[in-house]
Amino acid sequence: MPATHQHADSGSSLPGTVLPLLLLLTAASGYLLAVRRTRRRNPAQGWKSWRAASFLGGLALLAVALLPPLGPAAHTDFRAHMTEHMLIGMYAPLALVLAAPVTLVLRALPPPRARRVTAVLHSPPARSLAHPASALLLSTGTLALLYFTPLYNTAMNHPAGHWVLHIHFLASGWLFAYVIAGTDPAPARPGVRTRLVYLGIAIAAHALIAQAMYGGIFVDIHAPIRQVQQGAEVMYYGGDIAELLLAGALVATWRPERLQEKGRSKQPELSATPAGN
Repeated sequence: MPATHQHADSGSSLPGTVLPLLLLLTAASGYLLAVRRTRRRNPAQGWKSWRAASFLGGLALLAVALLPPLGPAAHTDFRAHMTEHMLIGMYAPLALVLAAPVTLVLRALPPPRARRVTAVLHSPPARSLAHPASALLLSTGTLALLYFTPLYNTAMNHPAGHWVLHIHFLASGWLFAYVIAGTDPAPARPGVRTRLVYLGIAIAAHALIAQAMYGGIFVDIHAPIRQVQQGAEVMYYGGDIAELLLAGALVATWRPERLQEKGRSKQPELSATPAGN
């Protein structure tokens, strides 16, 4: 494991700060506008404020990860990179998923467009992607590919590589949180026991990868050994906390589902709605 630092790149430049800030502000504005439209269209049903707070909290975590001082530091310091990875790939996605953005979009859109979105969610590709095995492979399985091959070093040597990693961490982390503990509608979401099994596999895989990283086993990371070990500690303990939060969210979103199932059995004429609206 060569003890060399990554080269600084344009990620710390002004455009590298302004672009993510603009994207985050756009996402926040879009969500809040959708909430306003939903409340106007159906004042009785409304939209819970804690969901909006969760979405804004997720965006705040992304801001901490992408903006100075952590964002630029992650380009040259593996410890900062791993902290950024935890925020983008585990903590922020859980907060965003609990905000139920898909349900909000379906409520805010005109019925014809909402039906098209629903059709996409129930398409065969979406069903395959939303399977826990696919989500686990994309979120956790790719970590070994990233850190046990030259892929990480290659990405660090190119400015675009940072953004590819960011997009991958966020998308795969959101997908896994959505499949495991999301309250948004999901095609063929498995039962709680099955999701707990996949979550347990993710916990074990994260621990094994972090331990191998700490011990320098199979690792191909061009950074000082002490940085790699401290980054492994961030991954080990930070991942445990994030996965415990995900397990708690799974339990919290499971209980309303049970109540809804009882309600539907008594009133079969009512259509199902996402839990915890």
